[in-house]
Amino acid sequence: MAGALKGKWRRRSGEEWRALLARQASSGLSVPAFCARESISVSSFQRWRALLSSAGTGAQAQTPVPQESFVDLGVLASGTASRLELKLDLGGGLVLHLVRG
Repeated sequence: MAGALKGKWRRRSGEEWRALLARQASSGLSVPAFCARESISVSSFQRWRALLSSAGTGAQAQTPVPQESFVDLGVLASGTASRLELKLDLGGGLVLHLVRG
């Protein structure tokens, strides 16, 4: 099963994909043969190769944001703030706008 680990999908980080790409390049194996040996799908391998190669070039290269990002805003007492407004830029032109009060 491609990309599986004991019946479960395994999520790899960007660094793990970079290491896989480097191992494939130095292995002398074709991409399909390497992917079969590593139990990953060829399409995932090619997608990550394209993502990581384009991330290193051009003006759009950005440092990835950690998935475990958390911003502690402290405790909001119900009587202290008359209005609360929160805007989250989710990327791709999508903005979440929440207003209370």
